[in-house]
Amino acid sequence: MQAMYFSLITPAEGRVHEALQQRLQGPYADHQWLWRWFAAPTGTRRDFLFRRHDAAGLPRFYAVSARPPEALGGAWHVQTREYAPDVHAGDVFSFELRANPTVRHGRDGKSKRHDVVMEAKKRLLTERGLQHWSEWTTADRPDQQALVQEACSHWLERRGSALGFELQRDSVQVEAYQQHRERADDSLGFSTVDISGILRVTDAPAFGQALRTGIGSAKAFGCGLLLIRRLG
Repeated sequence: MQAMYFSLITPAEGRVHEALQQRLQGPYADHQWLWRWFAAPTGTRRDFLFRRHDAAGLPRFYAVSARPPEALGGAWHVQTREYAPDVHAGDVFSFELRANPTVRHGRDGKSKRHDVVMEAKKRLLTERGLQHWSEWTTADRPDQQALVQEACSHWLERRGSALGFELQRDSVQVEAYQQHRERADDSLGFSTVDISGILRVTDAPAFGQALRTGIGSAKAFGCGLLLIRRLG
């Protein structure tokens, strides 16, 4: 199996201001910037996943890649190790995932990805003969966070069987639902959520593949990297 690498990229001590000046941009800019860290011949497909996590006002980047990163200047500190998780069926892990939860289906003869939260809203509105969420004024209208929790946890649960894991449903938390617009014409629009909880491995090879190649779409925007911590 091809060697993989896990990296943590953080602002270097004493050069935080310089590092922040480089990264006060959006998810697509993060991807373009990180691509330079994983230099490859022209035409090479993206072979890394990343997740940006801001802590105490400072950005940090986790990355899983086929090649170790090359340091770019001194404003950022890089820690890298080989990444070969030892997983077996029955293993239990806590996990964190930033995801772009979508479903793909056809409309007007074309197949497109659709935000699962917006799809859930449309389904509920259709059932009630409504066009807009603001028209639903009765007490049975679900809370936005409850809708996000239900739609996104179901999305990940459905994916689990093919990706080699099952969720402990009562442990799953879905937070920080956000819609992003990278261009004014919405041609690079996508949504993200942060999902955490506990899972159990059911198929070790499939789960190992998910750790290496990610879950869902919008990986160029920092989605899909599954971070795990063994329990027990």
